[in-house]
Amino acid sequence: VFSVANPAFSPRKLDRFLVVAEMNQLPAVICANKVDLVTPEEAHDQFRIYEAIGYRVLYTSIVTGEGVEALREALRGKLSVLAGSSGVGKSSLLKAIQPSLALRIAAVSGRKHEGRHTTTQATLIHLDDGIVVDTPGIREFGVAGLARSELGAYYPDLLAAGPCRFPDCTHQHEPDCAVRLGVEQGRISAMRFDSYTKIRATLRA
Repeated sequence: VFSVANPAFSPRKLDRFLVVAEMNQLPAVICANKVDLVTPEEAHDQFRIYEAIGYRVLYTSIVTGEGVEALREALRGKLSVLAGSSGVGKSSLLKAIQPSLALRIAAVSGRKHEGRHTTTQATLIHLDDGIVVDTPGIREFGVAGLARSELGAYYPDLLAAGPCRFPDCTHQHEPDCAVRLGVEQGRISAMRFDSYTKIRATLRA
């Protein structure tokens, strides 16, 4: 769950969530919340590249009710985890889905536009049809248990670029790199490639 504004959307954090989901073969659904704070075009512009890759994006607002039913259907009959930063509206969305839930909700801090930790521990919540784990707001999220050479396998858009000249290409400096060519030609998002490079730098060799 990410908000389109207040707090601002963090693509790099989303990329780290998606890498971990891909590593663990978990189907990821991206929830873009608080769409009432921006125009529909602005909301879609922030998440368009993820839809192009093939991820499902739900646009939601507890103010207008947009997307709440779609999120309810996405959770129906499943064991799901809601993860995201503080203040993006995870608990508010759950209350919108099932108003009988007794969940604490607080406003975003006006000074830093950051969320306040109203959910302080992972909580197993039984919905009318489905189970959800509501997690505390995550300020920092790293990728563990992954080697640098493995990271590219969890970026579907990089994989789709085609074979590089070298099977163990790092997509950083090697000649005839299909990924870097894809970035140059606009077929791969430069923002996604930058996040790949930055995450790769944090991993063990």
